[in-house]
Amino acid sequence: MRKKLHDRIASFKDANAIKEKGLYPYFRSIESAQDTEVIIDGKKVLMFGSNSYLGLTNHPKIKEAAKQAVEKYGTGCAGSRFLNGTLDIHLELERRLASYVGKEAAVLFSTGFQVNLGVISCLLDRNDYLILDEYDHASIIDGSRLSFSRSIKYAHNDMDDLRKKLSRLPEDSAKLIVADGIFSMEGDLVNLPEIVKIADEFGANIMMDDAHSLGVIGFNGSGTASHFGLTDKVDLIMGTFSKSLASLGGFIAANEETIEFIKHRARALMFSASMPPSAVASVIAALDIIESEPERIDKLWDNTNYAKKLLLEAGFDIGHTDSPIIPVYIRDNDKTFLITNILHNNGIFVNPVVSPAVPSDSSLIRFSLMATHSFAQIEEAVEKLYEAFKAVELTPVKVSL
Repeated sequence: MRKKLHDRIASFKDANAIKEKGLYPYFRSIESAQDTEVIIDGKKVLMFGSNSYLGLTNHPKIKEAAKQAVEKYGTGCAGSRFLNGTLDIHLELERRLASYVGKEAAVLFSTGFQVNLGVISCLLDRNDYLILDEYDHASIIDGSRLSFSRSIKYAHNDMDDLRKKLSRLPEDSAKLIVADGIFSMEGDLVNLPEIVKIADEFGANIMMDDAHSLGVIGFNGSGTASHFGLTDKVDLIMGTFSKSLASLGGFIAANEETIEFIKHRARALMFSASMPPSAVASVIAALDIIESEPERIDKLWDNTNYAKKLLLEAGFDIGHTDSPIIPVYIRDNDKTFLITNILHNNGIFVNPVVSPAVPSDSSLIRFSLMATHSFAQIEEAVEKLYEAFKAVELTPVKVSL
């Protein structure tokens, strides 16, 4: 390896510094299905770090659908959707998804990350503008970097700043506002009603990233636009399958002309292998369950509201979350790693979020709920979180549990 690149790689010490303290929280090996309780190093651990909001990843109907798809179609498509990788079940799922989110058409990508890479990078030209919330997901940011258009960020959910930024742009340029529906770390909802008003004022289009919204908000969990009754005002709706839909992949939904354009311009679609049959069949089965068992979403919200109640009563700072993603703010990188480690050793799995993902004084524990959690599991997790805070002298003001 040439010296310059070798030196750059050799100078990376961040991970080793955490490992040497015995606090490294990443790439933990799980030896069981993704459920409310998992096995790590042979021990049971309560899972409060999953995106499986509806708890479907171990559902027998979904596992059976995946098995049947492998029996019929094999394990892979051996090519891209553009060429030899389109199966009849890909088309079936696209029709289902378009209907689910209220759009004319949809197209599947191999991952949610590739949706944002492919769609955002292909839609706009050099004289156009992408307008992004500063807390947008990394895949949106990376998609903007691949676009020939110019990118502008506005302060998180700050509608005055959004209006100010748009007011400075040329009237004859295409403008696309892209924002998360539910922000993946903070758990708060986008202010879509105000975004729609501002977009109409300045002639901008809107794209919603519903990665964390599907299965969570809207009619039958159909996402942010449905939640606000603004489906007709949102031009593009993006979603992933790795969260509530218990699989892997992603999609974009819009009118037929837009989807046709994306199918022939999005390089992340045209030059990537197609979603495997088992993953496609899993999503179809998950949609069947969501539509036939709406009580799952009700239970998810019961759990969310109960957890928020306990955390607030215990004195934790949970920000402005409006979702099953609950940030527990620690505001110190080292103590965030330490609390995560204490919880892990006490049988609770949570995710630390530290700089550079967030500013150091905004570091947090990401505590996320599933529909399949019991109230008893939530109570145990909050109690152990409280004890972990005490152990590092960050005791919140406890009211009652």
